[in-house]
Amino acid sequence: MLANPNATLEALTSWIRDYFAENGSTAHAVVGISGGKDSSVVAALCVRALGANRVVGVLMPNGEQADIEDAREVVAHLGIRSICVDISGATAALSSALIGAEGFAEAAGDNAGLSRDTRINLPARIRMTTLYAVAQSLPSGARVANTCNRSEDYVGYSTKYGDAAGDFSPLANILVEEVRQLGSALGLPEHLVQKTPSDGLSGQSDEDKLGFTYATLDHYITTGECDDAAARERIDTLHTMNLHKLKPMPAFQL
Repeated sequence: MLANPNATLEALTSWIRDYFAENGSTAHAVVGISGGKDSSVVAALCVRALGANRVVGVLMPNGEQADIEDAREVVAHLGIRSICVDISGATAALSSALIGAEGFAEAAGDNAGLSRDTRINLPARIRMTTLYAVAQSLPSGARVANTCNRSEDYVGYSTKYGDAAGDFSPLANILVEEVRQLGSALGLPEHLVQKTPSDGLSGQSDEDKLGFTYATLDHYITTGECDDAAARERIDTLHTMNLHKLKPMPAFQL
């Protein structure tokens, strides 16, 4: 837990300002807005650091999105410009192109079609493509915000080259409960700050999908303690298995 959320807010605000001073003094921040706590806090931090006129929120429903109004509420609350891109057409088109591609069925073997993980991760990668397309279309240039937090990163709960990508990452060292603290300190609507985390793609909450609570994970990350042996084993397994998502791409050195 953050001992002083307001002091952390000040430090994060200065960090974002310094990043943009060095990497795009007139550039905008582009943030994918899901309506959850992470994207809401990142967008609010960018507004605090740069001003609402330099932050663009991008809503990316994959067809029908049950909580799309939460995303719209964030945009309205922060007073930022927004773009809403329905990615369902692109997702369906690429899925169809893959399944019908010459040689795909042979390579996929027993799968015959797209695997479950592919179906879940494909929209996340299309969303990141969308964010960069928006960023590169803004006349003053833009930088894409990564919205992953420390807890998610520790167990690799993100899509490589999807939501794990971005140009700067304000929450990379902030745990889930600490993100909630920041959201409250920023004055974001409390029902969004406390909203049950979900990837919006699998139909499950994050905790259901992971098999343990974020409270358990955060406690283990900070203390190394976990009374639930099964949860500890799963956390360790996920951490080891997904470290590649955080490491730079290996490159052969002469």
